[in-house]
Amino acid sequence: MNRTEFIIATAVILFVAFTIGFLTSWLIQRFSRVSTADIAELDEMAKALHDAEETRDQAITYLQQREAELTNQLSQTEAELGAAMDGLRAARHEAEELRGYIERVSQAG
Repeated sequence: MNRTEFIIATAVILFVAFTIGFLTSWLIQRFSRVSTADIAELDEMAKALHDAEETRDQAITYLQQREAELTNQLSQTEAELGAAMDGLRAARHEAEELRGYIERVSQAG
């Protein structure tokens, strides 16, 4: 095999490789082409997803606000309960003192 035959054989091999690559690329492009209907459906899905994300964000914000309100209300209720318990404790103590005083007065008299 001389130099000319080698060059021709290499050129033929490269041409065949190029042709196979081109045909493969064309087939892949042909089979994976996206239709206009598919694009419209993808746009609808993207819009629906965006709307769902906005709704989710609004719900999260509402829940955080509601949680803060309920936590504040719980704190206030606990403070009121503590004050009521202190008042009840003081009233019981005062009642015990009055009973003791009444018993002392009734025993002395």
